[in-house]
Amino acid sequence: MRRLLADTTPLRVSPDYRRLWFGLSVSNIGTQVTIVAVGLQIYALTGSTLAVGVLGLFSLFPLVVLGLYGGALVDHYDRRKVSLVSSLVLWVVVAGIAAQAWFELESVHLLYGLVAVQSAAFAINNPARSAIIPRLLPKELMPAANALTTLSMNVALTGGPLIGALLVAQLGYAWAYTLDMVLFLAALWAVFRLPPVLPERTEGNGAVLNAKGRVGAVGLRSVLDGLRYLATQPNVRTTFLVDICAMVLAFPRVLWPAAGVIYLGGGETTTGVLAAAFAIGGVLASVFSGGLTRMRKQGQVIVWAITAWGLSIAAFGLVLVLVGRDSPDGAIVGAVIAAGIALAFAGGSDSISSVFRQSILQTATPDHMRGRLQGVFIVVVAGGPRLGEMVLGAEATWFGEGWAAVFGGLTCVALLWLTVRLTPRFWRYDARHPEP
Repeated sequence: MRRLLADTTPLRVSPDYRRLWFGLSVSNIGTQVTIVAVGLQIYALTGSTLAVGVLGLFSLFPLVVLGLYGGALVDHYDRRKVSLVSSLVLWVVVAGIAAQAWFELESVHLLYGLVAVQSAAFAINNPARSAIIPRLLPKELMPAANALTTLSMNVALTGGPLIGALLVAQLGYAWAYTLDMVLFLAALWAVFRLPPVLPERTEGNGAVLNAKGRVGAVGLRSVLDGLRYLATQPNVRTTFLVDICAMVLAFPRVLWPAAGVIYLGGGETTTGVLAAAFAIGGVLASVFSGGLTRMRKQGQVIVWAITAWGLSIAAFGLVLVLVGRDSPDGAIVGAVIAAGIALAFAGGSDSISSVFRQSILQTATPDHMRGRLQGVFIVVVAGGPRLGEMVLGAEATWFGEGWAAVFGGLTCVALLWLTVRLTPRFWRYDARHPEP
């Protein structure tokens, strides 16, 4: 049984990783509270699923620009300092979101602007944190560490939306955002306690540190060097492409507010239940990841996981189609359960894919390029869902939320297998001999 459960070795062997994992686990709960609350607030102000989807557009542009440049910063400066400064910016933005709620400004455009700044800071913070972890642990523990990270994120995705929905329903938006401010302090503490993490000196890679701990100059050339390097690494590149298939075409979060109000009934509470069901699937997949993290054919695991993701999203959409847009007064319990099961399978599939995509990136990429490729990774992983919210939001406006999910899930599966057919090397990827 112990071999099936998540491998906790990374928490035992590295106090710095253990502290960072705990701090991020706590702060992630608050982050999810804010994500759900912002979506609910915009939907309450506008009554439009498309307006909720537009939120993804305001997140996407700064994420793309700062994700690529932020990755270059991570490869040139002390990664601890980069993470600490960007974390402070994130905390200040959450304080601004809370302030607009306390003062009842009710401005959709202000929320869009604050979320854009938050996305820019996140685009720098996440690559820094991700590039730090391989320096705290040996390479063979990366799948286990990523499974633990995914577990903590999915616990936050389980509890955060429920807490956020309940706080919004009972106390209002301001209390939800204020809770995020408090919980985020755990992440600040964890990053502050880290030792300096300077870029490694590697013979022949140009990573020569100067007196200030920098490597060369940060600029467009550094960003382009990272992109050119990625173009020569087919396995790492394919991890990005298959995730784009999943997130841009079939990411369902934008549909949840309307599903709770128009299809399934129950309003904010049902929205929280759907988000929690998605996360519970991820939690279960992470808890029982012990056997998975020992698998060597990681490319094949990713392909089958994303296939299951697309089919699960299509099943969720089919539930909405069958129920219809009747705006029920109360929750339709059977339909909520069916939709929740479909989303739980989707969440578990996404967690499995995430663990191995991140592991391939961390083990097959040299340290002096790790920040820049982590920057590309965050553009894809975080930007893909935001672009997906726009895509499914528009499709929901044209065809209805149910058919948008059905079409998105099936299209995801079709393009995934086309991508794999065009890159057969990815299907043969073996973790014993990591090749980028």
